[in-house]
Amino acid sequence: MADGKQAGARPLDGVRIIDLTAVILGPFAARILADFGAEVIKVETLEGDSTRNYKPLRHEGMSGMFMTLNRNKRSLAIDLRSEDGRAALRALIATGDVFMHNMRPAAIARLGFDYEAVRALKPEIVYCGAYGFGAEGPYSDKAAYDDLIQAGSGISSLVAKVKGAPDYLPTVICDKLAGQAMAYSILAALFQRANGGGGQSIEVPMFETSIDFFTIEHLSGTVFVPPMGQMGFKRIMSPDRRPFRTADGYACILPYSDRNWRDFFIFAGRPELADEPRYRKLSQRVDHIAELYGLIAQTAVRHTTAEWVAFCDSVSIPCMPVLDIDALDEDEHVRAVELFQEADHPSEGRYRYVRSPITLSGSDFEMRRHTPRQGEQSREILAEAGLSAPEIERLIEAGVVLTPDVEVKA
Repeated sequence: MADGKQAGARPLDGVRIIDLTAVILGPFAARILADFGAEVIKVETLEGDSTRNYKPLRHEGMSGMFMTLNRNKRSLAIDLRSEDGRAALRALIATGDVFMHNMRPAAIARLGFDYEAVRALKPEIVYCGAYGFGAEGPYSDKAAYDDLIQAGSGISSLVAKVKGAPDYLPTVICDKLAGQAMAYSILAALFQRANGGGGQSIEVPMFETSIDFFTIEHLSGTVFVPPMGQMGFKRIMSPDRRPFRTADGYACILPYSDRNWRDFFIFAGRPELADEPRYRKLSQRVDHIAELYGLIAQTAVRHTTAEWVAFCDSVSIPCMPVLDIDALDEDEHVRAVELFQEADHPSEGRYRYVRSPITLSGSDFEMRRHTPRQGEQSREILAEAGLSAPEIERLIEAGVVLTPDVEVKA
């Protein structure tokens, strides 16, 4: 244990989260909180989270994506369409600190677990709902998936301005950034409660969160009233902004500061450009960024990627080879920080995961719990909620609660 770190101590020790989220957004948020030490109870339908059966997988219900998103959690599988199931969840909520879900407002209300209903069970509860759109707008009851939000939030149109046609980024970025927003909002509410502020309801809308995220640099001159320009940050919107082809591959070569560009011009054999008025300062270079990117492209092919990295590192010009996503775990830095790790799952065998990238001086990341099979901890969770053993067995026999078989066959 490093100096200053307490064995077993984690920032969210003692915080119990009742998690009704599914797919990516909510489970990512819950994983962040679980990695910080929160006790996350993943409440699933009898059908299970839809990501459980994405292929490939070794056993039904334990896909690679699901295992990536749901470590350090316990699973309760229960039929909330039945009154017995809802009664059991109400008993569980009374033991919790946080209730989180990503159902549409009307759906969670029909189920009987909107904020007012949950607050009646636990007045100090931090209640967090992640929705596609804010409740006060006309889109409030629309279904929402990452592609839909990319199209609606301006992301796809940004791609069109650069590439000529709208497109989606090859990642579920809106889901994940809203998941992070969900996590930090819950942390803020827990902090306020710890300071005497009581419980509260939190709304995290994907649409608005994505617009906020993607317009940070692109509001540009439209910040001013009347506007002093159009939407779009010039350097980012340049069609020439891309990794550059080198003599043997591709690399990000990114002179940025005034000194960076002077050093680059010398290395490129064009030292006279350092005195060009249009290139002297950042504010001037942005207006001529296409010319400068063109010069990088012409020069990049003269040297190998390794030569570019060596030169740029020697003068502190940002530079990075384009790493193959299939070989990230072979990178020397990734290996040195032990970002990819392996463990033995009780039912799934040897598997690989990415540890939490966050480093805290007071505690270490710990894989406390492997990703649970569906309903793996149903009995113990309901017992903690105050249900008797006979009552739990009655619910299991009635098909209201699901528990997995003891043995998982290959």
